[in-house]
Amino acid sequence: MNGQVVFDPLLPWPVIWAAAVLAAIMTGFALWRGLSGGWLRMLAAAVMLAGIAQPSLQTENRRPLSDIVILVVDESASQKISDRAEQTAAAVARIEAEVAALPDTELRKIVVGDGAGDTGTLALTALSQALAEEPRARVAGAILVTDGQVHDLDVGADMPAPLNVLLTGHGSDWDRRLMVKTAPVFGIIGEPVNLTLRVEEQGSMPGQLAGRPVVLSVAIDGGAAQDFTVPVGEDLDLPLTLDHGGQNVVQIKLATDEGELTDRNNMAVVQINGVRDRLRVLLVSGEPYAGERTWRNLLKSDSAVDLVHFTILRPPEKQDGVPVSELSLIAFPTRELFIEKIEEFDLIIFDRYRLRGILPASYLDNIRDYVEKGGAVLVSAGPDFASVESLYHSGLGDILPARPTAIVIDEGYRPLVSDLGQRHPVTEGLETYTPEGGVAGSVGAPEWGRWMRLVELADPVGQVVMEGPRAKPLLVLNRVGEGRIALLASDHAWLWNRGFEGGGPQLELLRRLAHWMMKEPDLEEEALTAEAEGQSLTITRRTLTEGAREVTVTAPDGTETVLQLTEAAPGRYRAEFQAPEIGLYRMTDGELDRVMALGPAAPKEFEETIASEDKLAALVTPTNGGFLALENGAPDVRRVREGRPAIGRGWIGITPREAYQTLDIRIAPLLPAWAFLLIAAALTVGAWLREGRR
Repeated sequence: MNGQVVFDPLLPWPVIWAAAVLAAIMTGFALWRGLSGGWLRMLAAAVMLAGIAQPSLQTENRRPLSDIVILVVDESASQKISDRAEQTAAAVARIEAEVAALPDTELRKIVVGDGAGDTGTLALTALSQALAEEPRARVAGAILVTDGQVHDLDVGADMPAPLNVLLTGHGSDWDRRLMVKTAPVFGIIGEPVNLTLRVEEQGSMPGQLAGRPVVLSVAIDGGAAQDFTVPVGEDLDLPLTLDHGGQNVVQIKLATDEGELTDRNNMAVVQINGVRDRLRVLLVSGEPYAGERTWRNLLKSDSAVDLVHFTILRPPEKQDGVPVSELSLIAFPTRELFIEKIEEFDLIIFDRYRLRGILPASYLDNIRDYVEKGGAVLVSAGPDFASVESLYHSGLGDILPARPTAIVIDEGYRPLVSDLGQRHPVTEGLETYTPEGGVAGSVGAPEWGRWMRLVELADPVGQVVMEGPRAKPLLVLNRVGEGRIALLASDHAWLWNRGFEGGGPQLELLRRLAHWMMKEPDLEEEALTAEAEGQSLTITRRTLTEGAREVTVTAPDGTETVLQLTEAAPGRYRAEFQAPEIGLYRMTDGELDRVMALGPAAPKEFEETIASEDKLAALVTPTNGGFLALENGAPDVRRVREGRPAIGRGWIGITPREAYQTLDIRIAPLLPAWAFLLIAAALTVGAWLREGRR
């Protein structure tokens, strides 16, 4: 129970105070005049004013409320370094026991992990939310168990009580970290790109290691690493040259010295997409025909293609009597193209070319060598390929994926994707591309326009991905040495472009062919890929073979997980993997290897790993709290008066709030109004009687 006097005045307080002043003046005047009843008049006025103010006695029935202590436990990635997890667990157990021993005191425990999207440790956000959920009058203090590396300092926690921080780690900790200051998102294949790196030292570096140059290794796509000795504390420019299109995973690793706090910040992974500046194509046309302009228009429609078109308009056997000096044709620089600059081309296309002696045999031998060294050749064959003037009878015949039988089939047929072609990325799903004016058909039976000619091929080597009438090879692909070659056994692909009988996906087919021959990773028939969405990895194995597949995933901490792949589509096997942490993951199925960077190149949790009170000092000091190092042991919890220091040697303090809940309120007047009036009248009459005796 608790009582106090309250007032419920009949008149506004300014009026009552004015009346009190007037009464005091009149009483003073009476005393000045020497009236013996002046003091009784003063008492009468006071009683009247008290009656107008209506004093009452208010009593409350109160229930005491317990004090609340908020404990925020940092369990982010940096808290798993060294023995910090054990320090944290011991400190939390001690705090829980100490608070439980205090009378009328409750503990609110909040655990904070890694923030979503690499936002780091959001300990102050958690503390602010906890304060908002509790009555401020009951909060006796807050305790934060952390290494001091929090990343939401802009969230100010308005503390009504002391805030104490228990720091994990050790004063002797030291660490190095690798920083990627700048890294390009895209890079042109074959041209150098620059990464800017920096190696920094933190903490109590040993004297023999401080400032010493360190070894840095760089590997691309999990290949052999190159080592460099670099200085610390300086920006370093690292030039790299990308050798393939698509995603290039660059892994940079800093050598770890004994005693270093962690090696998690000694590695960075940068993903750079390799793009081609220009696709340089040489189109060699053997003779003018309806499809020649179609090839040229298709290639010229792509602004990224640099096309050199070499066409034979006046073959040697053509004798029309026109003197050479009167011809307006310009001699083509064949030697420069086929000898000196052939390596500059990404793709060479032979369109209905026949052997007429225009290109010497040595030039064609040079083209064969160009393919074996990594080049690409596409042969679009017409009737000439079945004749004695066929390219098959040149040096290119050594690498062509099939031989002609000298039979030309002149009949209408619809090109079909073979069973193998259903699995090959060049023709996979090609049936779903509906030509303008055409109708999409089922797999294996597209509603494409017909072609009218096919050169019969025998002994195909490589992959037959498209077929003509009676399942005869139409498009054959093969790898030769480091290069690739494709043979299209018809010169009627242009009919699709002209929309004959609805046309067909000629542009898509040629685009895929060109990119497969350029070794684009997305069109590799044997590939192991991974896509990340959050912490989930989708692993895909693309292959031309059949059978059960499995892949081994190695996490950043070295643990291995074997996943069984299931066939999601012809030639595509998939599995889902929930990654436990961010970092570099390695995948292998025994034949192919793949590396995948999950999360940022440099996670916030490992940018600064040395335990420190610097970031939180501005928030802790005004609350009369402080910092204690857990390497000296977990502290006791004491009660201290408000305004007193809440930390000392081996102890931290909380401030009792003495909060309560009011259950009932009773208000009773001190005297009824008539009693005040009666007392005032009696005092006034007494004054008159006293003054009347004189």
